[in-house]
Amino acid sequence: MSVPAIPPVLAEVVRSGFVEGRHRGALVVLDADGAVELALGDVTAPVFPRSSNKPMQAAGVLRAGLDLSGERLALAAASHSGESFHRDLVQKMLDEHGLSAERLQCPPDLPLDAEERETYLVSGAARDRVTMNCSGKHTAMLAACLLRDWPTETYLDPAHPLQRIIHRAVEDAAGEPVAAVGTDGCGAPLMAISLTGLARAYRSFVLAEPGSAERRVADAMRAHPEYVAGTRRHDTWLMREVPGALSKMGAEAVQAVALPDGRALAFKVEDGSGRALGPVLARALTVMGIDAPVVDRIGRAPLLGGGREVGETRAVF
Repeated sequence: MSVPAIPPVLAEVVRSGFVEGRHRGALVVLDADGAVELALGDVTAPVFPRSSNKPMQAAGVLRAGLDLSGERLALAAASHSGESFHRDLVQKMLDEHGLSAERLQCPPDLPLDAEERETYLVSGAARDRVTMNCSGKHTAMLAACLLRDWPTETYLDPAHPLQRIIHRAVEDAAGEPVAAVGTDGCGAPLMAISLTGLARAYRSFVLAEPGSAERRVADAMRAHPEYVAGTRRHDTWLMREVPGALSKMGAEAVQAVALPDGRALAFKVEDGSGRALGPVLARALTVMGIDAPVVDRIGRAPLLGGGREVGETRAVF
């Protein structure tokens, strides 16, 4: 029996000069022509990209006929922080389509952003479906179903007409078949593809023809990055400060990025630790030749001891 290869270490945790932990995973970088320039670990095995699939899901909603643009389309592809401007726009979109929050099938939740969560709780607010980070996506899915006169009660069923369109959108972008279908944290169908397929998907979005569903999603995300993530998030910073970059994280420490010239990257930290995501992303961007102050900002992951900085999580490739 063959023994699976041990994934390489992508990042290590250093406290007071002592390495106390390591984060393994897999990472792929594509060059401008789409060829694999760097592969660490198995980048052909299927993974669940989690919310890194959201641009493809948003493209599927457009393919279904829903006409979204600007901040609304960015929010349809978002893992938003639950800040007030996110919640306000989700509610506005619901109102515009004659929907109530009770029809959303994402679970009630608190704001994803820690600072916003504290303010939200202090105000006396409770878990809510609109506040859940996937509420923009779910609102867009429901609106598409209303437009097409499709059932709204079963819009998260993988066999639903909308989810079949999204399934095809994922496969078209990734250039490979979906390997498995699961259920994401928000309840939506989740399509497994390889990290190489995920990087190809992002590359295809930035290189897509203007006016296509894929290019419309990429353009909306890049024009309104604060609606894709939030004011204190890596995706927002990167899309604001690196012209033409398309960036989206996913739960369990997944990340995908494409640059306007067609270069792209995707990675997953095996243990799902979010603390490794920033340092690994920053190092991958450096490998790709991105030299911008935002890279250092993304890569900072200090460890505290007694309230002061005593170490860091750092990339090691």
